Amino acid sequence: MLNENIKAIRKSKGLSQDELAIKLNVVRQTISKWEQGLSVPDSDMLISISEVLETPVSTLLGETVIESKVDDLKAISEKLEIINLQLAQRKTMRRKTLHWLLISLCAVIVIISVVLIALNSPYLGWNYSDPETAAAGVAFHAFEWVFVRLAPIILIVAIVGIFLTRKKA
Repeated sequence: MLNENIKAIRKSKGLSQDELAIKLNVVRQTISKWEQGLSVPDSDMLISISEVLETPVSTLLGETVIESKVDDLKAISEKLEIINLQLAQRKTMRRKTLHWLLISLCAVIVIISVVLIALNSPYLGWNYSDPETAAAGVAFHAFEWVFVRLAPIILIVAIVGIFLTRKKA
């Protein structure tokens, strides 16, 4: 019984003979002999085995442990199903978030464009002999220059992104 229980519990914990041997500081052949019933661990080693396998000594010494493969497969499939549902929810949430971020980006680009058109490059009439207005004018002009060149590209990419991330019917 002890040999069968050690083997069944080791396998249920997903440990190989080598891994169990390393944790117990013995050679693999020792584990093999225990599992074949050719030798028996002493009392100190039995306690160590129970700690490593997280199983009471009484269970190791008790009745035969039956591996429930059907229950394990069912439990694993249920866990995988839950994980798949969670991943699908995350993917949907990311898609929605990206969709609304792209819509917001388009709105910001349109608002900035309207503001720039309404202002009609006011920095052109500023007094550039004053250092404060000169620095502000250069910064405003640089922003406008970069915005006018990049905004159409970003807007097109964002619109394409909105169509790609919309909810499929």
